[in-house]
Amino acid sequence: MTHQPKLNALAAADPAIAGLVEGEAQRQHDKIRLIASENYVSQAVLEATGTVLTNKYSEGYAGKRYYEGQQFIDQVEQLAIDRAKAVFGADHANVQPYSGSPANLAAYLAFAQPGDNVLGMALPDGGHLTHGWGVSATGKWFTPVRYGVAKETGRVDLDQVRDLARQHRPKLIFAGGTAIPRTIDFPAFAEIAAEVDAVLVADIAHIAGLVAGGAHPSPVGHAQVITTTTHKTLRGPRGAMILSDAEHAKAVDKAVFPGLQGGPHNHTTAAIAVALHEAQQPSFSEYAHRIVANARALADALLACGYDLVSGGTDNHLLLIDLTNKGVAGKPAAQALDRAGIELNYNTVPFDPRKPFDPSGIRLGTSAITTRGLRPEHQVEVAAWIDRTITAAAADDEAVLDTIAAEIREFLEPFPIPGYSA
Repeated sequence: MTHQPKLNALAAADPAIAGLVEGEAQRQHDKIRLIASENYVSQAVLEATGTVLTNKYSEGYAGKRYYEGQQFIDQVEQLAIDRAKAVFGADHANVQPYSGSPANLAAYLAFAQPGDNVLGMALPDGGHLTHGWGVSATGKWFTPVRYGVAKETGRVDLDQVRDLARQHRPKLIFAGGTAIPRTIDFPAFAEIAAEVDAVLVADIAHIAGLVAGGAHPSPVGHAQVITTTTHKTLRGPRGAMILSDAEHAKAVDKAVFPGLQGGPHNHTTAAIAVALHEAQQPSFSEYAHRIVANARALADALLACGYDLVSGGTDNHLLLIDLTNKGVAGKPAAQALDRAGIELNYNTVPFDPRKPFDPSGIRLGTSAITTRGLRPEHQVEVAAWIDRTITAAAADDEAVLDTIAAEIREFLEPFPIPGYSA
């Protein structure tokens, strides 16, 4: 087994880095990858990311550049834009943001002034750092107002969102986050934003692929601005996009360039275009719906093992588990799972009494295992491995972890990954 495409030149020039890349490829092959923000890109996306397009500087936009020699780059970027608009049904697309956090920063720069009130989901309840959390620039430069979930249901408290919006009159309202296992009610958020004359920003970084594949309702037509990463469920390279209606397009573009960035990463833009082309194929919708089916099957299997799922289950790719009743915290559980061949992350849960770096929960996602070919019928076995590992972690039983890792390596052999093959 070796990385594909092969790393012949890299191995000759820098064997240390080549060896680390090969090691990472094998690690990704050998583990059940359940980190909700990760996936496997296709061979085509991998190849596009590693092209000579990385050599070209292209400040500006297609047809309006500050450097010459853009004959092919302009076409690459325009293809990505056209495909983004087609996939999501948006009026406008900007495919230049380097990642999700800069995409969100562009929304602030475009539609708010330093010190303005912004309303976003609290980080411990499932929000993102860039939705106004204190350690982020967005929480330091703007005045954050935070909503959360209802304790009884674990779901977004829309009554609280409305009350806070009326009280604080924010310039921006963020809908979306990083640990929300339930469907986001974009029409309800839009109604609240309209009432207080706020710009609604839908951050769909986690669910973009589900939206593209018709497995989650779209924010288009409800949110004036939509930010997303291009990896995660969308299964593209590490990058980002901003979609908007026509009225807000010019401000978005000015915020990205020259407001926040210089030249775009053209190799990434090309890979985004490839991923969006893949998202236009009928098979992508099947993949998106199977992500949800896998998540629900895994949720049911874990519930049957006595696990406490925030909100009681999932509507998308993501599960958030409170391990308090299992006698182990999230961090040691995640570390034990990694040693046992199951990769996920420790995570705060709503109303968590523990500290963020040592929280009560773990977060799981089914995008990567779905890309790999696992189906709902496999989730009982996956849940059993998770349960055996967490039970071992609670009992400080290290020996069983190696046994589980070997079982998982054997289980995964029939499920190849793009980018690593014989």
